[in-house]
Amino acid sequence: MIPRYTRPEMGQLWSDETKFQTWLEVEILACEAWSELGEIPREAVDEIKRKARFDVQRILEIEAEVHHDVIAFLTNVAENVGPASRYIHYGMTSSDLLDTSLAVLLRRAGQMLYDGLAKLREAVGRRALEHKNTLCVARTHGVHSEPITFGWKLAVWYDELRRHLERLERAIDTVSVGKISGAVGTWAYVDPFVEKYVCEKLGLKPAPASTQVVQRDRHAEFLSTLALIGNSLEKFAIEIRHLQRTEVLEVEEPFGKKQKGSSAMPHKKNPITCERIAGQARVLRANALAAMENVALWHERDISHSSVERVIIPDSTILLDYMLATFTRVVDGLVVYPERMRQNLDLTGGLIYSQAVLLLLAKKGLTREEAYSLVQSLAMKARETGQNFREVIESDPKIAELLTPEELAWAFDPAKNVRRVDEVFERVGLSERASTN
Repeated sequence: MIPRYTRPEMGQLWSDETKFQTWLEVEILACEAWSELGEIPREAVDEIKRKARFDVQRILEIEAEVHHDVIAFLTNVAENVGPASRYIHYGMTSSDLLDTSLAVLLRRAGQMLYDGLAKLREAVGRRALEHKNTLCVARTHGVHSEPITFGWKLAVWYDELRRHLERLERAIDTVSVGKISGAVGTWAYVDPFVEKYVCEKLGLKPAPASTQVVQRDRHAEFLSTLALIGNSLEKFAIEIRHLQRTEVLEVEEPFGKKQKGSSAMPHKKNPITCERIAGQARVLRANALAAMENVALWHERDISHSSVERVIIPDSTILLDYMLATFTRVVDGLVVYPERMRQNLDLTGGLIYSQAVLLLLAKKGLTREEAYSLVQSLAMKARETGQNFREVIESDPKIAELLTPEELAWAFDPAKNVRRVDEVFERVGLSERASTN
């Protein structure tokens, strides 16, 4: 059974309390920077640090009147600080505070997602090693093709998740950018040192050039990366859903002892968690598209992006956090049926070895067209009559003339198809773990 999602950290990250606390941190750091420049008395900074606080409810009350969240915040802080509050927000514009704070929160969210992604990859790698040599049939177009191992399938996922870790790391770096450069980014009333000081203290880089806002291609890249990760989770989930079909039944997602599959049919064990993952990936893609729409703002800035980001950024980070944690539990608890995999491997009576016969015949001197035509005609005969393909092959006079029993034994041996499994595991970085497990 998949336990209910109980991780509160990502949701808390986007709470009003955390947002305003981050705003306060940015404002205080700006005051410190001005003090370093000798523009604000040190004792005033000390007083601000000592008295600066906010009340979420009071901010919301003020905002209801002034219709400006930053002004409401600054007003509430000033109510607590007193005269020294005149130094807070000095030379800054609202987007200096908003975009720099957003970068802090996005960086923290990205790091949390990175940790979740790494845990999922670890789980996939562990199951890949477990089933490294578990034979199953590969499918192309949904139709049986040739032998593979279930661990090989998971090794492909494992490598894909590595690429996502790299993408997410780049995306985190891309959005880890702040700006304290004033109304249109010209530092007209604020020294660039303030921007550098604040950003360094927060683990950010100053935007090399900005308008009134940090440019939104950065945020679009971040949300597109989350959507790409969601795409892969959907892909993995769909594979499990297909393999859980009654006619296939090679794997099943975890199902609790008290879990119910259907209100009407007591026998049902449905892949509802993987279906949920597949559906939620659509939300991530939609949000990524909205982030792309945010890139084109009027001139140096408008606020058409702001209302969108208040929805899509918390939603996408919280949702992907949930998806990663949930799918990790699916992978950890995935029920695998090696015997059923072997039954399905043999389901076509050896048709999946047609390519091996084709290649042997080509090596014996037949043209590819001749070999293909011969093998295909025998494969169709086996399908139509229900005969075992190997028996049909062995009874054909032309093939008996060209191929030895040893060669046919090789052709119908699945081991040859997966003899490179160690090599692929080494390529994706699972070989060292394989030798220690």
